[in-house]
Amino acid sequence: MSESVTMDKIVSLCKRRGFIFQSSEIYGGLGSCWDYGPVGVELKRNVKNAWWRSMVETRGDSVGLDCSIMMHPTVWRASGHVEGFSDPLVECKVCHMRWRADQLEKPGCPSCGGELTEPRNFNLMFKTFMGPVEDDAAVVFLRPETAQGIFVNFENVVTTTRKRLPLGIAQIGKSFRNEITPGNFTFRTREFEQMEMEFFVKPGTDEEWYKYWANERYNWYLGLGIRKENLRMREHEKTELAHYAKACVDVEYLFPIGWSELEGIANRTDFDLTQHSKWSGKDLSYFDSQTNERFTPYVIEPSAGADRSVLAFLVDAYREEELEGGTRVVLKLHPSLAPVKVAILPLSRNEKLTPLAREIHERLSKGFVTEYDDTQSIGRRYRRQDEIGTPLCVTIDFESLEDNQVTIRDRDSLAQIRLPVDRVEDALKAKLSGQAFDEGSLWAGARA
Repeated sequence: MSESVTMDKIVSLCKRRGFIFQSSEIYGGLGSCWDYGPVGVELKRNVKNAWWRSMVETRGDSVGLDCSIMMHPTVWRASGHVEGFSDPLVECKVCHMRWRADQLEKPGCPSCGGELTEPRNFNLMFKTFMGPVEDDAAVVFLRPETAQGIFVNFENVVTTTRKRLPLGIAQIGKSFRNEITPGNFTFRTREFEQMEMEFFVKPGTDEEWYKYWANERYNWYLGLGIRKENLRMREHEKTELAHYAKACVDVEYLFPIGWSELEGIANRTDFDLTQHSKWSGKDLSYFDSQTNERFTPYVIEPSAGADRSVLAFLVDAYREEELEGGTRVVLKLHPSLAPVKVAILPLSRNEKLTPLAREIHERLSKGFVTEYDDTQSIGRRYRRQDEIGTPLCVTIDFESLEDNQVTIRDRDSLAQIRLPVDRVEDALKAKLSGQAFDEGSLWAGARA
């Protein structure tokens, strides 16, 4: 990661350009709650779409699901969350700040140095009540993970899809954890969006599939532009493993806060289906008609966070480049993730340029996510598009009215080409799909 990238710079850019805002900001905000702005919501949607396409749409062995956030409370007893989903909490006796005991590097309060209480377990699930009466019988939880909705629907999915194992069931959705110490912008929050797949396999093949998914998920980030030097795999020690896990490996990213988990890939064995079979009384085993065998499937779980992935893509794409006239801030996002693909920029707001510029915008907006901008100077508008990661800008000038040609500017190289209007759409498609232009004949060396 470049030393020029700090979390403060990312937060500032996100606020300035409409990626992410503090939630309830006019009331002073709410701790570790964030709202995605007009540009940020497009980026996050593109990240989720890329994940869904990779995990579901381009595979023949997986399907999707969208489960309820609130589930029968026994689900969470069966999964172990009611009894075991907790962190050790300590409180300072002086300033009354609360901390996770397992994250403290030395004795005493990190804030004031005061003496801390003995650790006690703090359950991370948000609890609420269903219905008009607030009593123990009405208690439900906001789900702390999307995985359990997949497990309890395993039989439904197998029956209705008629698919055989190995079978992946994928889900994207909100989860909630009452973290003791959230922070670092959107890295750790109490409300977040998960992208999870539970991949059901025959016992004995689980180790092979575990290695497959670890490699597959690592390469997904590389394929979307994350630099290899900022990505690594870290296998969990046996003392780190969750009680249900046979193995777990993290895809880690070099955030401004240091190396931290971006995604986890776990071998959950048959723990979840066995537990839900036991607690529900429903047989969740699988019968393989080809081998005439019945068994409880093992599960390999690639589990990623949409918000944390968005943050990693923002950090990795951030650049500061010295140009004539100052420093250019640019997000070199992969074209498939860029919130806006093409910006339509008339040279000025002159009424003579508007009709052609609007006509081109209308035509291109049918095939691309576009933005029309005619405010401020052309240089300032280029810089704004650089800061939100727009790969290509189409500029309409006064010569365009005479020769019916426009200028296309490339975000990364700052090179420009001039093309007839009727060739623009094909040129944009080629560039956005990754095809290189012939610099000798198309791309000029002009930088702007």
